[in-house]
Amino acid sequence: MVSNKAKQKKATVHTLGCRLNQSESHIIREKLEEAGYRYVPFGEKADLAVINTCTVTREADAKSRQAIRQFIRKNPGAFTAVLGCYSQMGAKDIAEIAGVDLIIGNQNKLSFLDYVGHGKNERPLIVRDRIDKNDFSISFAGDLPFEKRANLKIQDGCNFMCSFCVIPFARGRSRSRDYKNLIQEAQSLVERGVREIVLTGVNIGTYNNHDCDILSIVDHLNILSGLLRIRISSIEPTTVPEALLDRMADPDHILLPYLHIPMQSGSDKILQLMRRKYAICDFVKFINNAANNVPNLCIGTDILTGFPGEGEKEFDETCQVFLDNPFAYCHVFTYSERKGTPAIRESEIVPVSERNRRGAFLRKLNSKRRYNYYESYLGKTMEVLFEDKRQGIWPGYTGNYIRVVSDTSQDLRNRLARVHLEKISADYVEGSLVKVLN
Repeated sequence: MVSNKAKQKKATVHTLGCRLNQSESHIIREKLEEAGYRYVPFGEKADLAVINTCTVTREADAKSRQAIRQFIRKNPGAFTAVLGCYSQMGAKDIAEIAGVDLIIGNQNKLSFLDYVGHGKNERPLIVRDRIDKNDFSISFAGDLPFEKRANLKIQDGCNFMCSFCVIPFARGRSRSRDYKNLIQEAQSLVERGVREIVLTGVNIGTYNNHDCDILSIVDHLNILSGLLRIRISSIEPTTVPEALLDRMADPDHILLPYLHIPMQSGSDKILQLMRRKYAICDFVKFINNAANNVPNLCIGTDILTGFPGEGEKEFDETCQVFLDNPFAYCHVFTYSERKGTPAIRESEIVPVSERNRRGAFLRKLNSKRRYNYYESYLGKTMEVLFEDKRQGIWPGYTGNYIRVVSDTSQDLRNRLARVHLEKISADYVEGSLVKVLN
């Protein structure tokens, strides 16, 4: 364990990848401060770095390696701990980076301090145990100030086994967090100033612990005094209960009208090759039903371009589905071969240059679609939860995920206010303050 000398030392945490990693990194930071370290932003001089990695694509692997090398170059004598998905899948590659001291996979990542020594290791210690299949609890300190919004981990792993996805190997099979444990953390977060909680996990719609499901969670959070908003992160379309949409449509429920539902492809042929669990007609029916029944609903999606077997016809089908349906935006991913996944054995390989071309085309479509979405709300007054002031203006988000900025002399930090949306500038909407609500 860490000695009392650690109280004089500085530590930093760098997070790559998803909201789930962000949630875990907050717990990691709490553990560091509880152990006596003084936290500093990544990029500043530190005695210990914890780099929480991602491996969803080859680009993610490369970004993880880049972050590791960047820290070691600036802090050659510091202890460097590399955790998470890339550590689980690519420990050998990480071990070849000179200066790495500790490599921990996902099973033991939150216990990383048990393996931190008092000096650098000659060779990196690798801890990469088999991932437990049982439901879990998380030990959290509950001392670190945390305002505005926070990611709350409720689930981990996935059983769906899509043919392109490495995450079931990196994070294991689906398991749920102990219900009482996650509610305790939610209460702690609200007591520390959090106004919005974002439910996160790998496949959150499959949550099931002690006969409690995702509806149980949102209904319990709905009655927490001081919490203003609940947001759901990415959720698989086949796991969304109809009653969840009822909560979003209920003006007395604090569940926000926001759904990020991965489509991946608009082609049934490609969906089958991907081993997705729906036909495109069912997906389209679901999102249109949701849009028709939840006022001001924002629907976002993920699209994967260049999957093996995707020709121009299949790509055109995907673009058309995106354009013809009520999406506010899409996140575009370029297919990347991942060792151990079934898709790597497919023979109809799309050239990388073509994958990139299609990705760039979709991003242009997305830019226009997001602009049109923002434009449809100009002239309306919306509720915005504001963050810290930046460059003289206050940024924040509406419940349906419109990024808004307001220029006012009032202190809007961590406050909910009604704002009149007036003008689109770059990737946000300028608005004038109408009334501070809370």
